Amino acid sequence: MKIISIDPGYERLGIAVLEKLAHTQCAQVEKEVLVYSECFKTSSKLPHHERLALIGNKIKEVIKKYKPEALVTEKLFFSGNQKTAMLVAEARGVILYAGSSLGLDIFEYTPNSVKIAITGYGRSEKRQMISMVKKLIVVNSKTNSDDEFDAIAIGLTHFAIHRQR
Repeated sequence: MKIISIDPGYERLGIAVLEKLAHTQCAQVEKEVLVYSECFKTSSKLPHHERLALIGNKIKEVIKKYKPEALVTEKLFFSGNQKTAMLVAEARGVILYAGSSLGLDIFEYTPNSVKIAITGYGRSEKRQMISMVKKLIVVNSKTNSDDEFDAIAIGLTHFAIHRQR
């Protein structure tokens, strides 16, 4: 199974493509592999609608190139800036539309469930999450953005939960 996993954002969003591969001939043991990841950025100098279009086009481009079966993303949780929350919510809507319009199954996980799946603790700090992601999957040495690590963590959460079903 191959998925595109996205840490939603407006200025920066993490994008990862992960695949679950059979590790042995018996297919009894499966292994998650990171196929692709990046931190996609939009310029604050661009109008709002152009930034949303860039996000949608980028997601569609990655989906068409890697052909995942599902799109996995994080549910929004904001306790601060409402303006930022609205911008991210709109970007998230574009992301969900892009995946849905290309026929992907959509799965969403709360930030707390991602932290529990990756570290076993729902209040883990960013450095703990990154450390565990590096232990759970081989990550390209060029991967250094928190947003990329978040996208990878969301994808790993999906595989952990999906494995139990």
